[in-house]
Amino acid sequence: MMKILVTGTAGFIGFYTAVKLLELGHEVVGLDSINDYYDVNLKFGRLAESGIARDAVAYGKQVQSSCYAHYRFVQLKLEDKAALDALFAEERFDAVCNLAAQAGVRYSLENPAAYTDSNIVGFLNILEACRHFGVKNLCFASSSSVYGLNETMPFSTNHGVNHPVSLYAATKKSNELMAHAYAHLYGIQCTGLRFFTVYGPWGRPDMAPFIFTKAAFAGETIKVFNNGKMKRDFTYIDDIVEGVVRVILNPCVSDKNWNSLEANPASSSAPYKIYNIGNSDSVELLEFIQAVENAAGVTIQKNFMPIQPGDVVATFADVTELEQDMDYRPNTSVHEGMQKTVAWYRDFYKIT
Repeated sequence: MMKILVTGTAGFIGFYTAVKLLELGHEVVGLDSINDYYDVNLKFGRLAESGIARDAVAYGKQVQSSCYAHYRFVQLKLEDKAALDALFAEERFDAVCNLAAQAGVRYSLENPAAYTDSNIVGFLNILEACRHFGVKNLCFASSSSVYGLNETMPFSTNHGVNHPVSLYAATKKSNELMAHAYAHLYGIQCTGLRFFTVYGPWGRPDMAPFIFTKAAFAGETIKVFNNGKMKRDFTYIDDIVEGVVRVILNPCVSDKNWNSLEANPASSSAPYKIYNIGNSDSVELLEFIQAVENAAGVTIQKNFMPIQPGDVVATFADVTELEQDMDYRPNTSVHEGMQKTVAWYRDFYKIT
């Protein structure tokens, strides 16, 4: 059993990842800045679900979970290098899963500094802490946003990702480059995961599944671009976390067949690997909306609109390598996933 630092545990994927690792018997220290990018009540709700009381949380103070004997949480910013180094020095982690980041594409237009602080400076601090405190196993969150102007479907890690179209995507591409440098220089086993659209109970309120669910119960009208003919790779949270945990427990190694003359951008002669993590399939937007409607038992009012400039009709992930290397098999349908999501939404927001 390992001692694992999971950052972003007040966030959606981080919360589930910590709980899954605890259920497998590992010791987990969770970390999150609990910023106000979206409703902090949802973040504290996730923490409470994992046994971390809201009134016990204070910056820099470790809080013991009331649900899991081997879980502690600390509110901390990744850009706080001194505090982060002190945590690494005290805990001596066996592995780190860095899921903390400033998320959101549109918000990066309004507040770019938040992205460089958390996603660049913060990630550098994680890498430096791994380097100086002997952590050789690092899993980190990248994003499907790195594919940018690439329109070749399905998105493959063998494709180039040199043309991001948002600062958020640029910071995630930077994380991949930084991780490779540290894998090459210091032998840290760095595995990056490019997440696609993840949904489920406790999901982010700025994501389409949550927005659609909220609209269903609030009687709001949603905008449906390209007349609903868009296709997206929606993946249920349990399937995603199964993949994340397998990557943490099976750190990458160097690719002995890697050839610099025909370089595979997803691997290296260093211990470095990039995977797509998604559903390996795409669902038409109207079908997904129908899954929300069926689960909520209402019809959502829709405003059909043309495709937005710069948007793409379809995105979905080629997850072949993750399937081969980790036996990753996502199998939750959008209809089953949205039934569980809507049930949680009703309970959390007290909707009868």
